[in-house]
This record gives sequence, structure tokens and C-alpha cells, in this order.
Amino acid sequence: MAEPLRKSAPPIRDDEAPRPAIAPVGPAGARTPRRTPAADKFRGMKRRDRVRWILFALLPLVLIIGAIWYVTGGKVISTDDAYVNAEKVGISTDVSGIVQAVDVKDNQHVDAGAVLYRLDPRQFQIALDNAKSNRAQIGLSIDAMKQDYQRMQSDVAAQQAQVDLDQLNYDRNAMLLKTATISQAVFDQAHYSLDNDKSKLAALHQQTQVQLAKLGGNPDIDTAQHPQYLQAKAQVDEAQRQLDHTVITAPFAGVVTNVPSIAPGKYLAASTTAFFLVDTDHVWVDATPKETEVTYVRAGQTATVTVDTYPDDEWHGVVESVSPAAAQEFSLLPAQNTSGNWVKVVQRVPMRVRLDTSDKNLPPLRAGMSVEVDVDTGHARGLPHFLTGLFGRSHRGQ
Repeated sequence: MAEPLRKSAPPIRDDEAPRPAIAPVGPAGARTPRRTPAADKFRGMKRRDRVRWILFALLPLVLIIGAIWYVTGGKVISTDDAYVNAEKVGISTDVSGIVQAVDVKDNQHVDAGAVLYRLDPRQFQIALDNAKSNRAQIGLSIDAMKQDYQRMQSDVAAQQAQVDLDQLNYDRNAMLLKTATISQAVFDQAHYSLDNDKSKLAALHQQTQVQLAKLGGNPDIDTAQHPQYLQAKAQVDEAQRQLDHTVITAPFAGVVTNVPSIAPGKYLAASTTAFFLVDTDHVWVDATPKETEVTYVRAGQTATVTVDTYPDDEWHGVVESVSPAAAQEFSLLPAQNTSGNWVKVVQRVPMRVRLDTSDKNLPPLRAGMSVEVDVDTGHARGLPHFLTGLFGRSHRGQ
């Protein structure tokens, strides 16, 4: 009968092979006690216990320090949603003309009142000369009207004398007609002459009143105060203004940019922007922190500004103003949350920080640079805020 097959034992790997315990040799050949795995495990557990107890002891201290830091902190609010801003204006003029000369270069710093460019002034000079000639003509016309008024007064006096004479003749002929000394025809002629001269006198009076009205009711009015002369003077002033506006000057000190967009010979319509002027001497920061961050922000609080371009420099300033409305209130299509199916989003409130740029050792700031603003509100979070954040906020109606 065949012998039953024996199951062969699995091969023993090298890392699982039993190793003989080797007693370490001490000084003078003495052997030290062997360290068994159980003893190593025991000692390792004791070390872990000590670390665990140390951590348990440090945890309350860390929590206390963190709570103190949280309660006493929060005085400074910080936002990186901020940019440098400055006065900038598109240089233009209200008259149309051909560019005669450009007196500045691109990115050149100019002072207030410096000439930027000029338009061809010839057509405006012609208009000014025409307006001045018209003003002089108006002055002569006013003087002539004053002389005409004096002449009309003389005509009225002469006609009044003629009427008085006709009245005497009429009265005399009326007496002679009663005694039949004169004929009826002579009396009728005297009556006709009297009525005719009275009509002429009335017409002269009307003409005199019309002429007096043209003089503004004052026959001795100063020519320079007459309405027609003032109108002509206004036309001269307008022509002079247009001529002056052919020379375009800087409204404030700054840097001109995009100057190559115009050149001599180019026609510029009125109000067309030639290039831009940026005020680099007076800049500020427009920041839009979250609405939850401006709880204690007030105008006049100090602020520290760091610019991404110059990470090693700091600017100091004060909060100049805080907007009375959130930024989305001024958007073209503000959000309308009337359905109830909406998600509450933290709004942004615009804030302006005025910078102190008197230190000339600091690098120049340019409009549009990204900055970070830290505002010292002087108001810590406090214990109530900490407890509210720790235990949650109570809601009405629950």
C-alpha cells in the first residue's frame, strides 16, 4: 500500500528566520543582560505616555493663549482688494481746429499751466477781429441814436411853437368871423393848419419816445452800458475765449501719457480727447473691504499701505471716507433678491484712504497699482464676540 503524501512545510523567509540571542559583551568580558522584545515594548510605551501627558498638559495652555490672542486682537482690519488711484483727465478743448504744435513728450512730467499743444489760431483771430469791429460799430450807432434823440427834441420844440402860433391865428380868426371881418374860408384854413400841426407834434412825440426806448429810457446812458454794446462786447469775449482755447495748458501738475495719438496737422473736433494727464503728486487708495470688516472703521483712523510693486516700503495715511452704500448698489444691474431663492453674499463697501506722499525717498506710486491696506480701528474683538463665535449666534423665532 502506498504511503500517504506528507504536506511539506512552507519555506522560511530570511526575515522570519529565528535569530540566536547574542548576549552583548560588557567590560572585562562580562555579559550584560539580554534586552528582550517585551522590555523594549514596555520602555517604548512609557516614552509615549510621557509625550502624551506633556501634550495634554500643553493643550489648555495653548487654548488659553489662543483665546487671549483672539479676544485682544482684531484691532487691525486688512484687505488686499485695494488699488492706487489718482486724478486723471482726458485733455481736450471745446473748439475745433487743426493741431499746429505739440509741446510735450510721452510720459513727461509737466507743471500746472504748462502748454501741452496748440491749434491753428487764424480762424479764431479773424472771428475776434470781426467781433471787435462789430462792437465799435455798435458804439457808433449808440452815439448816433443819442444825437438823433437830441435832434428830435429840437423838432418837437419847433413844432410846439408852430402849434402855438396856429392856435393864436385860430383864436383871432374866430373873433373876426363873429364880426364878419373875415370870410369863412380863411377861418377854415386856420382851423385846418392848427389840427395838422397838432398831428405832426404828436407824431414827433411818438418818435422821440421810440428813440428814448432804444436808449434804455436814459438819453444820457453810457455807451459801454447800452444793451447792444454789452451784447457786442460778449461776442468779443467769446471770440477771445475761443482764441485762448487754441492753446491748451495743463490744469494741474502731473504726467502726460498717450501723447503720440496726436501730431501736427491732425484735425481735432471739439471735446475730442487728445491724450491724458495723470496727477502723480496726489494719490489715494480705493479699497473695498467686506461689510463684516468695516464695523468699527471710521474716518480719520490711521492706515498702513504696502504696494505689491514695492514690498519693502510702507506708506502711511488715514481713512478719508467710507461709502454710504455697498458697491453693488452702483452697478448697472444690481441684484434683486425678491424670490427667496437666493444665496447670501458678503457685500463690499468702498473706502478711500488718503496717503502721505511727502517722503520723497519713497518710490513713485502709479494709478492702478495693487496694494494691501491695514486700518487700525482701535477696537478689539472682546469676550462677547469670542463667546458668540464659540457657542453660536442665537436666532429669533427658534
